[in-house]
Amino acid sequence: MKLKHAFLYLLTGSLAIVSSCRQIEEDGETITNNTGTGTSPATENLILTGKITTSITLKANNTYKLRGLVYVTNGATLTIEPGTKIVGEADKNGGLIITRGSKIMAQGTASNPIIFTSDKPSPKRGDWAGVIILGAAPTNASFNGVQGVGEIEGGVNDSAGSGLYGGTNAADNSGVLKYVRIEYAGYAFLPDKEINGLTFGGVGNGTTIDYVEVAYANDDSFEWFGGTVNCTHIIAYKGLDDDFDTDNGYSGKVQFAIGVRDPLVADVSGSNAFESDNDANGSALTPQTSAIFSNVTIIGPIQSTSASTNVAGINSLFQNALQIRRNSSISVFNSAFVGYPVGLFIDASKGTTTDNNITSGKLVFQNNVIAGCVTNFKYAASSTTPTGYSTQSVQDFFNANNNSALTYSADIKFSGAYAPAGTTPNFSPAAGSPLLTGGLFTNALLSGFTSVTYRGAVKDSNDFWYAGWTNYNL
Repeated sequence: MKLKHAFLYLLTGSLAIVSSCRQIEEDGETITNNTGTGTSPATENLILTGKITTSITLKANNTYKLRGLVYVTNGATLTIEPGTKIVGEADKNGGLIITRGSKIMAQGTASNPIIFTSDKPSPKRGDWAGVIILGAAPTNASFNGVQGVGEIEGGVNDSAGSGLYGGTNAADNSGVLKYVRIEYAGYAFLPDKEINGLTFGGVGNGTTIDYVEVAYANDDSFEWFGGTVNCTHIIAYKGLDDDFDTDNGYSGKVQFAIGVRDPLVADVSGSNAFESDNDANGSALTPQTSAIFSNVTIIGPIQSTSASTNVAGINSLFQNALQIRRNSSISVFNSAFVGYPVGLFIDASKGTTTDNNITSGKLVFQNNVIAGCVTNFKYAASSTTPTGYSTQSVQDFFNANNNSALTYSADIKFSGAYAPAGTTPNFSPAAGSPLLTGGLFTNALLSGFTSVTYRGAVKDSNDFWYAGWTNYNL
């Protein structure tokens, strides 16, 4: 009997007045069911292992534990009811992988979100592996000599190809994540081969990603490897490495995104808000990484308020608000980047020079605000094909595109973004903030975005899209 049938037995059987613990072993997989006591269906604690090969539904009155890597395969759909809690078993690298052709339908609500978290009573980042969604949309990656197919990082692939992603269907549909929290995830399989809080591989734009928070990730909060998926209302909260990492030809659209950092916590590889590559070699392979971001609010580790910007007290491993490198051509509009050692870093030091994407008009940085950065602009030239570009060229590019730079983090005038631990931040711009106005959507790249009159992720003090379903009391 396959996993589906075992679940059907547990979930549809009579659960009247019971108090028991059952363990079922089928096809090398174990599902443990601990039922409570009651006259209606009791809360059950179920352990998920191995591969889910036919469609199942996770019920809100149950808690589900991921023991090791759990794969949804064979075109199956994993449906998760609002309010369901799924925990990754600590010390066993519990994680969830939605493979190509399969789907996840995780549609929570603002008052009843779906929560992926640690099973520990005192959780910490890295307690479990994370969530990976793999699709059949285009990527510039290759695997075993096959171009357009990639192997996702983290050691999750197997002999059946369960860790492969990519294809030719830009509209591929991997399902829905809506009103979902992912907490304490991330697993370092090898250096530079980690599982992030939420990883996308070749996910198509038929997929819905809306209202998703990744908190306390042990690597990147969000990382996209190729694909075309569009994302709205996403939050990266106090992750370890990068907030938003784009690679291998990702070309989706992202609007209304927030990134917040803990000043004391950064990664040995150097932590950024944005990190973007075309691929690891900086090649000219297509599709080229060309994601478009608008209305992003980045709150970095430096909270400068006075006469000199002071980095004392922050982790020295923090680097850039944006590091655009390795032939990436991402574009960013209507956003705020606050409190990093470096603001905009155009890094052309490896592969096809990234600065060529600026001069050709493919890489656009327009109508943004940088505030409270020690150094606003930085440039690293290619060692093989110098173009005459410079740090001054980056500044000229910035100044020519309706961007502005402010001296201190406090100049951005947030209402309460630097809230004490255990309280909900207020990411809205206060009276006099430059973010309250100035939204501009005339660039053709912004076709399909929601046109708003403000910059950053939040309109004003009445715009609480990030409150209620999220958790900052972690």
